[in-house]
Amino acid sequence: MFANIFGETTCGIEGVKINVEVDVANGLPAFDIVGLPTMSVREARERVKSALRNSDYPFPMTHITVNLAPADLKKEGSGLDLPIAIGILVSAKYIQQEMTENKIFIGELSLDGGLRKVNGVLSMIMEAKRSGFKEIYIPKENAAEGKLVTGIDVYTPKSLKELVLHLQGSVRLKPLPKENILRNLERAYDVDFADVKGQPVARRALEIAAAGGHSILLMGAPGCGKTMLARRLVTILPPVTEAEALEITKIYSIVNMLPDTESVMVERPFRSPHHSVSASALLGGGSYPRPGEVTLSHNGVLFLDELPEFERYTLEMLRQPLEDGEVNISRVRATTTFPSRFLLVAAQNPCPCGYLGDKHHACSCKQKDIDNYRRKISGPLLDRIDMQINLVRVEFSELESKAQGEASAEIRKRVVAARNRQLARFAGSGIYCNSQMTRREVAQYCLLDEAAQKVLGKYFTALHLSARSHDRILKVARTIADLAGSEKITAAHIAEAIQLRTSVSR
Repeated sequence: MFANIFGETTCGIEGVKINVEVDVANGLPAFDIVGLPTMSVREARERVKSALRNSDYPFPMTHITVNLAPADLKKEGSGLDLPIAIGILVSAKYIQQEMTENKIFIGELSLDGGLRKVNGVLSMIMEAKRSGFKEIYIPKENAAEGKLVTGIDVYTPKSLKELVLHLQGSVRLKPLPKENILRNLERAYDVDFADVKGQPVARRALEIAAAGGHSILLMGAPGCGKTMLARRLVTILPPVTEAEALEITKIYSIVNMLPDTESVMVERPFRSPHHSVSASALLGGGSYPRPGEVTLSHNGVLFLDELPEFERYTLEMLRQPLEDGEVNISRVRATTTFPSRFLLVAAQNPCPCGYLGDKHHACSCKQKDIDNYRRKISGPLLDRIDMQINLVRVEFSELESKAQGEASAEIRKRVVAARNRQLARFAGSGIYCNSQMTRREVAQYCLLDEAAQKVLGKYFTALHLSARSHDRILKVARTIADLAGSEKITAAHIAEAIQLRTSVSR
């Protein structure tokens, strides 16, 4: 007997529909799985055998062949256990084929027939909906993700036996209720910009970075507040949209990093990998490509502290995601694309000892050591960072002042207002903030009057800036104008953008 059941697996961060074809024929007992299965899929044979027996369904002692189509796509994970078991039951006539039509089955089987959690279920549900399926069956432990997608009925049986009884009509399971994704956007943060003393230039630069999605480099002596400022950037970013929340949740579901207390990621991620991180851990990779830190930072912040301590080879790989907003990982059989539209915040000392240019500490480094230290970060990478600013040491009087700085909530209001202007400007174009503008949008929306043109021309020639620097200065100036509520980019906006880009000496 032949059965055709639908399951799903993942490729990158997307779900992929799999035809699970099961043929039970006379012959010597055998159980073969074909269609490029990985070891975790091959091991389904033993799990399925035990699960069927312990669910009071005899395992057919005949020749069983399972084909996973398309055959040229490598299948991984344990989520195909359930459709294989259902296929065997259909072939053995415990279930009618009609009972499985227009349904998708996902789940790992325990030896006693229970269903266990699998990774990437949200991506699979969204793919099932796109493919036109009406029902999908997932483990109960994945119920939180099942509540997020409307337009498809999601069922969560506890075991294989309960699912079979439901398909036969003996037991009726209820589909999961749908959940409002953005039910609670007011997040309580442990940190706030009100805690920051001094550093008005850095605070201003981070507000601009949040408003326009611009990357930023903070340079200063040890203890001047680089890390403290960077960790507070996420508190002034705009709240996530529904589409952004689903994108972030898909990524974290794939890598099994969803918080136990949350069904959906409604906070923008903040990732801070150690400088010993490998290239594949930062960008993503592996035999079966998995997202790296740049993808885990998608729609959020990637903070690289002590930037020159990272391997130069690793840092150079950041060029593509900074420019394109995605990472393409090529392997022999396939190319996987991961989203990586993040806000980069980098921090570094001015020299190996950290005190170059400090008014109170003498630098102990030789010029050769300083040059080697700064040479670890290439010109092409620096050219892709929109703002590069120097931080000064906070004075004692500022630390002891009782006056609190402006709170994150107040700064966020201005950031949200600026982002709303950008959303209205770029409506329907797929662009959500100024940093994402291409050359065409820069030419259209960053028009300068004569005075602003003169300022830009003067500094462009004097500082020998690149064409990329020219466009990035215009993008930052556009954001400064948006924060000021101005449709025109003035000479003052251009001058501030140039100062924020060129204040770090190299």
